This record gives sequence, C-alpha cells and structure tokens, in this order.
Amino acid sequence: MAGSPDGDDTWQHVPEPGAGRRRVVLVPMRDGVDLVADVYAAEPDPGPRPVLLERTPYGRRKARGSDGALGSWNPPPPEAVCKRFVDRGYHVVRQDCRGRGDSGGEFVKYLNEAEDGYDTVEWIAAQPWCDGRVATMGVSYAAHVQTALASLGTPHLSAMFLDSGGFASAYETGVRLGGAFELKQATWAFARAKTSAATLADPVRHAALEAESIEEWFRHLPWRRGHSPLRHAPEYEGYLFDQWEHGRFGPYWRQLGIYGRGHFDRFPDVPSLHISSWYDPYIRTAIENFRELGGRKTSPAYLVLGPWTHGKRSFAHAGDVDFGPEATLDGNLATDYAEFRADWFDAHLAPAPSEDPAVRYFRMGGGPGGRNADGRLEHGGGWLTSSTWPPEEARAAEFFLNADGSLTSRPRSPAGYLEYDHDPRDPVPTIGGQVTSGEPVIAGGAFDQRPDGRTFSLSESRLPLDARPDVLTFETDPLDRDVTVAGPVVARLAVSSTAADTDFTVKLIDVHPPSADYPGGFAMNLTDGILRCRYRDSFEAPSPLEPGRVYDVTVTAPDTANLFVRGHRIRVDIASSNFPRFDVNSGTGGAETADRRHVVATNRVLVGGRSTVTLHLITEVAP
Repeated sequence: MAGSPDGDDTWQHVPEPGAGRRRVVLVPMRDGVDLVADVYAAEPDPGPRPVLLERTPYGRRKARGSDGALGSWNPPPPEAVCKRFVDRGYHVVRQDCRGRGDSGGEFVKYLNEAEDGYDTVEWIAAQPWCDGRVATMGVSYAAHVQTALASLGTPHLSAMFLDSGGFASAYETGVRLGGAFELKQATWAFARAKTSAATLADPVRHAALEAESIEEWFRHLPWRRGHSPLRHAPEYEGYLFDQWEHGRFGPYWRQLGIYGRGHFDRFPDVPSLHISSWYDPYIRTAIENFRELGGRKTSPAYLVLGPWTHGKRSFAHAGDVDFGPEATLDGNLATDYAEFRADWFDAHLAPAPSEDPAVRYFRMGGGPGGRNADGRLEHGGGWLTSSTWPPEEARAAEFFLNADGSLTSRPRSPAGYLEYDHDPRDPVPTIGGQVTSGEPVIAGGAFDQRPDGRTFSLSESRLPLDARPDVLTFETDPLDRDVTVAGPVVARLAVSSTAADTDFTVKLIDVHPPSADYPGGFAMNLTDGILRCRYRDSFEAPSPLEPGRVYDVTVTAPDTANLFVRGHRIRVDIASSNFPRFDVNSGTGGAETADRRHVVATNRVLVGGRSTVTLHLITEVAP
C-alpha cells in the first residue's frame, strides 16, 4: 500500500515557488523494499495525465546545478522546475534511489536500478493520476537509471530524455576507459558516503569521514580494502573496490544497469533524446545510444552535443575557456532547460512527429582569441545541425607522427622511434578534460596545458606539459586555412615497452598563437583517451607485454568538434599517464589495487610512417 513515510498519503499544496499539489508516496519494489517519491500534480483535481519520472541518488527535494538556470534561479528549487512541467500538462514524480535520501534498502551504485526503475514505472502507470504514459528524464546518474530500466523492456515507458549519461557499457565509458580506471568514481563515492543515511545517523562515522583528506589519499595509491578513506563507510568502499578490482571485461560488467549494449533489442521502441558535451565523460555513451536506438527502433532518436562540462549547459564557459553567447542552451536551443525538455516531451508524446534535426552540435572555435573580463580565453563557437554523427560531410584523414615533432598528412621523416621513461611516481598531471565529480582533486573543462596552483600533481613543476620528457608532442605547421575537426580521434601507434604493462594516452589540442593577452600562446585541450596495454587485443583476455617487442595498438579519444582557425596549430600529445583522472599503471602487470611496487617503463613510439592519428575533417588541411 503506497503512502508517505509518516503514513499521510494525502495531497498537499506545494509550497512556493511551486504550484499545484504534492503527495509523498512509498513505491513498493519486488523485494519488499519501499522507495520514497514525491508526486507533483495539478490543481484542483490531479486527474490522469502523462507522468515525467526522475530517479536520483542526490535527494529528490534538493536543488541541483544540472537543472540549469530558471528565471532568477541557478540552480532552481525543484518545486519551481516541477511547476513548469505541471503547467505544461504533466504530473512529475521525483524519487530517491534505493538506499539514498528517504528510500529504504542499501545503495549499491548502478546495480539495483534496472529492477527498481521497472517497478517504479509500472507502479506509476497503474495509478489513477497517470494516463498510462510514463516518460523518464534526468542528468548523469538520473540518466544511467533510464537505460537500466529500459534494459528490461519496461512496458509503460513512453519516452526517454537522457542527459550526460545512460550506460551503453560502463566498462568503456564512465567507470573505465581503455581499460584504465576513472578515479572520479573514488571521489564520487567518498562524497556520497558523507551524505548517506548511515553517516548522517552516526556522528562517529560522520566525524571519521570528515577527518579524511581525499587529496592526501590520492598521493598514496593504490588503496586496498580496509585501507582507504572509505573504510569508515564499508558499503561504499565495497562497491568501489568491486568496480576497481574487476579490471577485465567479464560477467561483472555485463550486469543490468551498466551494460545497455547487451540489451538494446529489449529497449522499448520509444522516442529518445541524448545530450552530452565536449567536456563530459559520457560523450561516447550518448553517441552509441543515439546510433543504436536510432538504427534499431522505428521511434526517432536525437543527439545534442554542447561545449559544456558535465550538466553545465547554462554556462558559456568550460574551465578557462569561454565559447561565446551561443554556447548556452538557454536562449539558443530554448528559453531555458526546463522549457527545452517540456517542448521535447510535448512533441514526442503527441501524435504529430517532431521536425527537429537528428543531431545538433556545437562547433567550438572562431572567436577572437583574447582574454575576456572574466579572465577566460575567447574561443567562440556556434551551433550546427546534421542528420548523422560524425556529420555527413566529415571525412577521415590520417596524420603521421614524425621524429622531428611534426604532424603531417604524409610521413616527413624516415622510420625511427622516440622513447621516454614513464615513472609511476611522477605521472603526467590531469589538466581539465572530460571530468566530472572529481572535486576537490580534479575538475573538467578546457585549460592551457600548463600546471598552476589548481593542478593536482605529484611534482612541483609549473612548466607546460609539452616540456616534460615523458610527453611526446606532435603538431602541424601554422594552418593556412580554417579546418574543422568533428568526430572521434583515433591514434594507431606502433609501440614497445620494457615493462610488462604500460599505458598510452592521446590528447588533441588547439594551439592558439602568441598574443598580447597570451604571450606564450594557449594550448587548449579538446579531448583525450587512454589504453592500458594489457587490453590491447581484448578487454576480456588481458595479456602482458613482451619487453622490447613492437605492438600495434589503438587509442581512441572521445568525439569533439572544433574549428582550428587559420594560424593555429593542430597538436597531439602522446604520454603514458593522465593522473588523477585515471589510475597510474605500475608497470609490473600486477593487479591494480594490490600492487605495491612501481617499475619505470621505457616506452617507445615508432614514427615516420608507423604511427598515425585519424581526425574527421570537414575542411582539408595542407600537408
């Protein structure tokens, strides 16, 4: 029997700035656990309407930055957001995920969301205030829960609006990338453990977690079970180490909730919209979901790719770079994010088909390149449309890595190699990129690739990254025409190592020339990827490297779209670490969370025709 946590299941007037009525309900799950939700409905009679469902681990009544700007609020209170949808003819349900907020059960990140989501949708569809149509929406974790429930073929699911998430394969995007572990999972777990119900109810546990310095713990990896900052919250430490210890792709990574790819055929045939951004970790999963659902279903799928960091679509900047007045969703794609969602649901829960383009993407670049009043690089950009991704007019073009550090469309130097020592005790520091939930250790976005006081690093160097001996830099001559890159970045490298295992990273950079505001130029990161070499042939069957043997490996960086203006350079950096975005390869070939040793690896990259980077170009570049 559904009701409120205190037994009062009557409709109450929503406090300002909301409108209509709100009711607290308990939604029963198949295992007997009740999940708590708020239902927002219209006045005076909450009769049958389509329902918009959002499931969250962050607190169903907490304001979230990912809701964007609304009127004078940024972020807005949830009552104001729900009022917008109620005024447009919907009821709204906001639910605390299992083990979070007021909901019962134990939280295990991602792995309960398929069944819980299915049971919630079907319960809502059976209520007298629902007309039988339940559409889902949400950002990040609230997008992951949508693909989770869709994997079970939920009958009354009517549409999905997935923003910055929705796992196609968590192993390949979101938890790991190229076999390396994304350490944002550790910072996220630590932050959420401090707000868990068990912590809030236990002053000793709360004080223990507050006393830990996550930054100091990051200086002493790897962690071990019972010897980590999460040891005070064993349920959070447990699921984190489950993710971390499962290095190879296998049954763990095929579980419901983290492997939509294995269930696409079961997804309901409903309209779907997929949003991500160039500095968001979930670009690849959004693109895969868009392609697969668009290709397998009769219902339309849409893709929106902006220049933001994770869920920050109401801001024109990402990191130290400003993308101009067209960069925000607000005022460009719609009045605001709430209106954008309401318009989309109106179009796709109605009989008349939408005429929206399949793909809307923001091409960065083209701005004046100076420093604005906020101290950010004016990189500029604008919105474009396409029927496919990459855009129809883009073509794949190979660029060769040469011994003299040039990046050319034909090999410029004879075959040879460049080599460097990768020391796990002094990894290349992360400076921006596709990072979320990494605070206070790391932050995402676009930055000049030079460490400063904000950079988490195991060394004190403030020299630009291309000055490090363990970073190989390749760049074009100054461009004699504008060049647009739009699509993934794929490095095919011929490599060898003295270690049993090592990583290779690739980073695409737009090099702004020196100017009065930036006398040293500005090396702006666009996208970066990584490969752990034990997984070079298969994520399922890792194998050690034979020291000195040459291997052909592929390192893929997530998609981007950027206009390289005449006079700029296209640059590619190759290295063997990107910390603390990813855990550091020890070089021993041992288990990632158990190896206490480090081996300095001497790594070679063969050049002069042996190693290339493929970009998707819309304008040709001179050789």
